[in-house]
Amino acid sequence: MNINIETGLLTEARYVASPNCDECPEGGSMELVVLHNISLPPGEFGGPWIEALFTNQLPSDEHPYFAEIQGLKVSAHVLIRRSGEVVQFVPFHQRAWHAGQSHYRGRDRCNDFSIGIELEGTDDLPYERVQYERLAELLEALFTSYPSLSPEHLTGHEHIAPGRKTDPGPAFDWERLGQQLANRDILSDKA
Repeated sequence: MNINIETGLLTEARYVASPNCDECPEGGSMELVVLHNISLPPGEFGGPWIEALFTNQLPSDEHPYFAEIQGLKVSAHVLIRRSGEVVQFVPFHQRAWHAGQSHYRGRDRCNDFSIGIELEGTDDLPYERVQYERLAELLEALFTSYPSLSPEHLTGHEHIAPGRKTDPGPAFDWERLGQQLANRDILSDKA
């Protein structure tokens, strides 16, 4: 994967612009990558609903859960679907609204300095092999393109919002991701 630094977009991703973003604080830089999971409706995969949520077009009458989250304004920089498809919603130099109330190593408001990556999945169902592969490719592109990012500052939503969030959950295999990164010589390059 490659990132166009001027546009902040992945060249290999499908781009669906989300209105749920804004400019990063002046002088700020992206220093953290936060992993999430999402499925809409909960526990169901595929379909247009994640994109609809991130573009404020989720029909509240299509499913009972959608009525509960009506009006929610959220986004992530990137979604990795279970098929391995990569969809980008927010350019990497902009602030996506993915972390909410959060805290990382003495700093609040993680949206101000983080990249949000959603994996289509749930806390308790295994993620697909291709998702780990695409995630490793994406992380390699991010770490190469943005020197302020590194494997040492890669975390889950559950770690920056404990008690409030649980994703990417116990089903996410951090060791497997570490192996994917090691296989790509990402860990040794940044160590």
